[in-house]
Amino acid sequence: MIAEGFAFRSKTTFEGQRQVLSLHIPGDVPDLQSLHLKVMDHDLTTLTPCTLGFIPHAAVMGLNRERPNVAAALWRETLIDAAIFREWLLSLGRRSADARMAHLLLELHRRLNAIGRARELEFELPVTQTDLGDCLGLSTVHVNRVLQQLRRDGLIEVQRTNFRLVDPQELEKLAEFDPSYLHLHPGN
Repeated sequence: MIAEGFAFRSKTTFEGQRQVLSLHIPGDVPDLQSLHLKVMDHDLTTLTPCTLGFIPHAAVMGLNRERPNVAAALWRETLIDAAIFREWLLSLGRRSADARMAHLLLELHRRLNAIGRARELEFELPVTQTDLGDCLGLSTVHVNRVLQQLRRDGLIEVQRTNFRLVDPQELEKLAEFDPSYLHLHPGN
């Protein structure tokens, strides 16, 4: 479990091209898949200094047997993780570069806000433009152009690792953002 910091899942081609598959924030348990799959087919890397909690698989499996509600919560977490994967795949395959960036920023704002790590429409995201490019399937140069365009359009402000959503409604329209895939409300 990530208690503090940011991490990401990625895969790298034989030629050394990295694709970030997901970003993980405090509270995420990014390796639940390894409970039942003994070999991970991807990398899990810290993006920033992290405080991590490790729970032996045997303990988690025992807890799942003894406490069905815990098992259900972990299963729900895995399903939400899969929903986020599907949304990222849609972005990579069908959204424009501007829409991809807008969607990612909106998603991270919602997720960070849900855990009290966003202030109003601002949040800290300690990534480089290279990291953003690896998340979005874009070159670093293209990431820079997209960020500049979103700034010029008055949709975002960026100060190093601090992002501010200036016009979230227009960003949502650009990204066709529907936050329901995040399942931020347990009843959903």
